[in-house]
Amino acid sequence: MVGKYSLRGASCLVGNPYFCPTEQICNILKRLDNQVKFEELRSRFSTFVFESQEWCVKDGALSVRFSFCLDDRYRFQPTLTISAHRFVDWHRLSEQEMETLVFHIGMVELISYWKIACPRQVLIQLYSLTDRQIAFWKKLYYNGLGEFLYLNSIDCSETDLMNIVAVSGKPFAKVMSQLEERVLIPVGGGKDSVVTLELLRNDLPCRPLIVNPRGATTNCASTAGFSLEECLIVTRTLDPTMLRLNKEGYLNGHTPFSALLAFIAVLCGFGSASHYIALSNESSANESTVVGTNINHQYSKSVEFEADFRQYVAENINDKIQYFSFLRPLSELQIAMLFSRFEAYHSVFRSCNAGSKTDSWCGACPKCLFTWLILSPFLSQEKLVQIFGKNLLSDSTLQPVFDALSGVTPVKPFECVGTVEEVCACARSVKDVSGTLLDKVPKTSASVAELLQRFNAQHFLPDVFVQFLKRNLNG
Repeated sequence: MVGKYSLRGASCLVGNPYFCPTEQICNILKRLDNQVKFEELRSRFSTFVFESQEWCVKDGALSVRFSFCLDDRYRFQPTLTISAHRFVDWHRLSEQEMETLVFHIGMVELISYWKIACPRQVLIQLYSLTDRQIAFWKKLYYNGLGEFLYLNSIDCSETDLMNIVAVSGKPFAKVMSQLEERVLIPVGGGKDSVVTLELLRNDLPCRPLIVNPRGATTNCASTAGFSLEECLIVTRTLDPTMLRLNKEGYLNGHTPFSALLAFIAVLCGFGSASHYIALSNESSANESTVVGTNINHQYSKSVEFEADFRQYVAENINDKIQYFSFLRPLSELQIAMLFSRFEAYHSVFRSCNAGSKTDSWCGACPKCLFTWLILSPFLSQEKLVQIFGKNLLSDSTLQPVFDALSGVTPVKPFECVGTVEEVCACARSVKDVSGTLLDKVPKTSASVAELLQRFNAQHFLPDVFVQFLKRNLNG
C-alpha cells in the first residue's frame, strides 16, 4: 500500500521536465531504496534521547547547548548563542523560566538529528509532557517533515513515525515575566520582512531579530535605520557529527526551521521584554507544495502551524506574549506591490537560497524566477535586470522551473514561493512575451488587479496591526 508520503515522490517524476528519462529511472530507484533504508535504519537504531541542556549568561550573552543521543552510538551537541545587548536582560527571568524557554527550542532542534535514522522511540529526559503536549509535537514533527518524507518516498503515518515518551515526572514552569509594548521582527533578508519593518518601524518601538547574520539581513536592517548593535543577533551552530553522517549516506532533508525560529523568538521576546513577535509569513504560504496533499514546504509558515503554536504557547508557556504574522492577510503579490515602493532596499534584499553564501542572486533557481515574476507587475524590466543581473524570462533553461511554478506540473518547487494563481496572473500581465518562458501561460481565473483587492480574514493580528496594514495597503 502506498502511503501519504511514499511513492508519489517517485511516480511524479515520470513526465516531469526537470528530469530526462534516464534520470527519472535513477531517481525512482533511489527513492524506492530510501524506503528500504528507512526501515533498515529503524531496525538498527531504536531510540533517540533528548538527554540534557545547558545554558549560561556571561557578560550579557546567552549560550545554550543541547545534548542528544542516538542509541548511545552517536551524540550531538548543537549550540545557540545570543549576543549581549543593552536592551536584553536575561536576569529578569527566573532560572525555571529560562529552563522552560530553552527546553522548547531543544524540542524543535532535536528533529534535525532524529531524522538521521528515524528511530521509533524518542525519550525526553528533562520534563514530563501531557498527552496534549505530545500531540502538538507529533503533529509538528510529522507535517514539518512532510517534504523530507515525500522526497525520500518514505511511507509512514503520523502515528507510526515516532513514540514520544517523557521519562521525567517534572513539569516545566510557566513564564510570568512582564512585557512592554515593543515589536520583535525576525529579519531574513527578503522582501517580506522588509515590508514588515517599513510598515511598523515609524509607529511602534521595533527590534530586528536576526539568526545567523549574512549580508542581506544586516543590510536590510541597516537600510531600515538599525545598526547591528540595535539588532538582536542569534547564532545557531549544527553538530559536525550530523553533517558527517549526512555525507555518509544517512537520511537527510528539510526540517521545519520556521518552527525553530518561533521558539527562539519567544525566548528573545521575553529577554527583550517584547510583547509582540511579528512574523512576515503571507497567506500564500498556506498552499500545498504537492497538489492534492497536505505536503507543504512552508508548513511551519502556514496559518495552521501559527494557530497551533499560539495555542500551545498560551496554554503552556505564557498567554500574554503575542506571536503572529503581520503579513498573513496579504498574498505574495500584495507584498511585492508594497515592497516595490521601497526602492532603498532593491539593491540589498536577497531571497535566493542558492546564492545565500555569496549574498547574490543565482539567476537559475525557482526562488529567483518567482521573485522576478511577482515583482514584474510593479517594476520595469530594466529595473528587474538591474536587480538580478540578467533577463530571467529569456533563459530557456528555466522553462521547467516556470512550469512547476505555474502549475503545469503537479508539484511546485520545494521553496518558499507563492501560489500558482499568483504566478499565472503575473505572467499574463507581462507584455511582449514572445520568445520567452511565458509563451504559454496556464489560464487561471484571477487577474493581478483582482488579486490585489483581497484581504485574507484568517489571521491573528491585533486590531491596531490590522489598521497599520490596511492604511498602507490602500495608500
